[in-house]
Amino acid sequence: MTNPTVDCVQCKHYYVTWDKDFPKGCKLFGFKSKNAPSYLVYEATGAPCEHCEEKRKRNAGPTK
Repeated sequence: MTNPTVDCVQCKHYYVTWDKDFPKGCKLFGFKSKNAPSYLVYEATGAPCEHCEEKRKRNAGPTK
């Protein structure tokens, strides 16, 4: 069984930690890991993360 692709970097709950041993984190589930948080969710539940929400796009300002 392979891990379905969930791009945590595009998720609003994903963050980069200061912990060099566990540099990737999920604010929603409250954990840090060496791998993308979606891998831990998949290992624990056997299903892809259902809480992945796309980050809001930053407004680049007015266009002329």
